[in-house]
Amino acid sequence: MKVSELVNRLGLTVFSGETGLNREISGAYVSDLLSDVMGNAEEGMIWITLQTHRNVMAIASLKELAAVILVKGLGPEEDTLEHAKEEEIPVLGTKLSTFEIAGRLYDLLK
Repeated sequence: MKVSELVNRLGLTVFSGETGLNREISGAYVSDLLSDVMGNAEEGMIWITLQTHRNVMAIASLKELAAVILVKGLGPEEDTLEHAKEEEIPVLGTKLSTFEIAGRLYDLLK
């Protein structure tokens, strides 16, 4: 599934990184601990988090993630938006909790 299809099916907000919406999704990783994501997420995964700062994009780029989903109606910081554009990694948003969006994403990807 492509990130763009996920956006449409789950009604996600696209904050930045629109040029990366054609990325293929291989799975998902849920964590708010950057070192955990750096050590365990795999290329092509969607990262679900409540972290909104620039370092999120540094990890997403390093791990070649498909996109980042911010939960609970949180929005990214301005420098996060800029970094997302540079790296062509979409930053997406939802008002759902981490639990709810992870469950819905699991249902779509299984």
